[in-house]
Amino acid sequence: MPSSSRVVVCGPASWNQLIELDRLPEPVPHMQFARRAWHTVGGTSAGKALHLAGLGIDVRLWAPVGDDEDGARLRERLERAGVVVEAIASEQTERHVNLMADGGGRVSLYVTTPSTPSAAAVQEASTAVAAADLAVIDLSELGRMVLEAVPARGTPLWMDLHDYDGSSSFHEPFLRSAAGVFMNDDGTEDPWGLMASCLDRGPVLAVCTLGAKGAIALEADGTRHEVAAAPATVVDTNGAGDAFMAGFLAARLRTEPVEVALRAAADQARLAIETEHLHPALG
Repeated sequence: MPSSSRVVVCGPASWNQLIELDRLPEPVPHMQFARRAWHTVGGTSAGKALHLAGLGIDVRLWAPVGDDEDGARLRERLERAGVVVEAIASEQTERHVNLMADGGGRVSLYVTTPSTPSAAAVQEASTAVAAADLAVIDLSELGRMVLEAVPARGTPLWMDLHDYDGSSSFHEPFLRSAAGVFMNDDGTEDPWGLMASCLDRGPVLAVCTLGAKGAIALEADGTRHEVAAAPATVVDTNGAGDAFMAGFLAARLRTEPVEVALRAAADQARLAIETEHLHPALG
């Protein structure tokens, strides 16, 4: 596929407050002083769209966004960074408070969540997916509804399974509809086995990120790949997996082989790790 291909990303975008602490809170009454705090764009689909746009990909982000101050801030930041936002009407914009500590520890508090998308909005999004050259359908109510509505055709669908453990029923329709899947190793002690089980359900490629150890990939014919993490000065690990996936997909759109795409993905993840935002363009 040429790099001018249109990509659709469906799923969450949020307006977040990030609070950095010396340690994550214990389940007892106590007081802590934040090291620092800031507001920024969040959401796994927003992260992917930001990095795809930064790589010159024609990307459309379909996400629930409310007609409120958080939604206005969210759309302004995304559009300023080059993301075309196809906002789906919601009663409120999704908002999180993320508590973070050294070593990647994080507690995400969902303060508001989006309302259920209308049938008309789901149909619009599914039509856009069907017309795209490639689509990312993220785990969410919107994603599930789009998968059910999208007409059968040849658009390759890519899924981010996050911390999939191999048995979650919610993940199953996403997995079985996917041309390729990404995940991290948080939910498994056997990432190669987990990827193989995913490929048994239909995808032709599975990729698993291993944090500071890099990432591995398995093709349907059994070919294995490994890539080291790119050296980075860690500022914030939020969104590193989304950046990794975007970097990989952008390389594949340029018809790069899997091993080259993995190196491009590792380089893209570094961009996210070295900023306090999902992408440097938000700074």
